[in-house]
Amino acid sequence: MMVEKGIDMNKNVALYQQVKDILIKRIQSRIWEPNALIPTEQDLMKEFDVSRTTIRQAISLLVQEGLIEKRQGKGTIVKPQQLVGSLGRLKGFAEEVMEKGLTPHSKLMRVEFTEDLYEEKLILDLPEEAEILIIERVRFADGVPIALERSCWPKEIGEVLIKYDLDSAKFYTILEKNNIMLKRAKEKISAMNATLYEADLLGIRGGEALLEMSRLSFGIDDKPIEYTRTKYRSDQYHYDIELTR
Repeated sequence: MMVEKGIDMNKNVALYQQVKDILIKRIQSRIWEPNALIPTEQDLMKEFDVSRTTIRQAISLLVQEGLIEKRQGKGTIVKPQQLVGSLGRLKGFAEEVMEKGLTPHSKLMRVEFTEDLYEEKLILDLPEEAEILIIERVRFADGVPIALERSCWPKEIGEVLIKYDLDSAKFYTILEKNNIMLKRAKEKISAMNATLYEADLLGIRGGEALLEMSRLSFGIDDKPIEYTRTKYRSDQYHYDIELTR
């Protein structure tokens, strides 16, 4: 359990900065859950034995940094954090969620072998008569629906995946356990609006913006083994790209 240090009046750090650091630790350690009300200014003044100005400075910085949010008529709440995907590293949704200290979960919507998806077979470089496994899931982080995922796999890969509980399966981990290694992937990112059906699954309004990521992954032999299209809620997910020159 985290032991929280209090304010040190003799420390060569501004009091508002010390208060801010303590409040950040409470958010990061989930002592204060997302959407939870934080204590009032008066309560924080009493707890830390500091002035209202000190508390307001600390709170103002946390608002600026997007960690908390003031809501009219309600108070100040812990702001749910967006998931951030980083370009350049091949990882799955569950890995991204767990790296943020959240709990991933899936709801399986469809799973079947089919010969009908000709565009997907073309992308996976499979013959027309080949079967592929299609898996459709709603992806959650801490119970909040974040994305709609539709993945397609060659039959031999699909026969490995289908043996597992696909509500909780981490595909890349399963493949690696079965000595199927991913080497690289190509991604395409685009924007679109949610259909009424998609909006209902994601708990948003029809027409709201979605971020779509299309991924084609390759094995160590450079043959395609996964084609996935994932549609993310734009209010819950974004990509970070670091550029150098």
